[in-house]
Amino acid sequence: MVDDVALVVGLGNSGPKYEGNRHNAGFLVLDELAARVGGKFKAHKGGAEVVEGRLARRRVVLAKPRGYMNTSGGPVAGTAKFYKTPPSSIVVVHDELDLPFGVVRLKLGGGDNGHNGLRSITKSLGTKDYHRVRFGVDRPPGRMDPADYVLRDFSTVERKQLALELDRAADAVEALLELGLEAAQNRFH
Repeated sequence: MVDDVALVVGLGNSGPKYEGNRHNAGFLVLDELAARVGGKFKAHKGGAEVVEGRLARRRVVLAKPRGYMNTSGGPVAGTAKFYKTPPSSIVVVHDELDLPFGVVRLKLGGGDNGHNGLRSITKSLGTKDYHRVRFGVDRPPGRMDPADYVLRDFSTVERKQLALELDRAADAVEALLELGLEAAQNRFH
């Protein structure tokens, strides 16, 4: 990643109703990163709640788009424009159905794999070429609709491990910022 201000975006749905949902894994990882920089999220005119600080020896802006997952693109693009952050310096942390619970994978670009938050961001930025930190939430059981599954809270068993897994995902974000994609992938894959 280049030396611009890094914009680290966590995806989720705003409001207490959604706080413990699988779909809010990105918000939960950002909460851990905000604790590491010693900041509290504050409303920003770009349409997100933000914390400014330093991580991995870089200036970072942590951002949680306000509103709903499906409309994340506008706030991400607005915040990136305000901070003059190019897509190559944007990291999006999101839930991933195709990974087992707690597994973390990093990548640059790619499709949205049916994830409406990613689809919205790609459309608003005009490119798929931004970094992603994918946090596994596993597939829904049986024939449960994936949309219903991601809007449910983590299970009791998952919650026992959640803090550790979120900490590990935050470590992956820091490694990506400090070491670059390939070295971070080698460490976390």
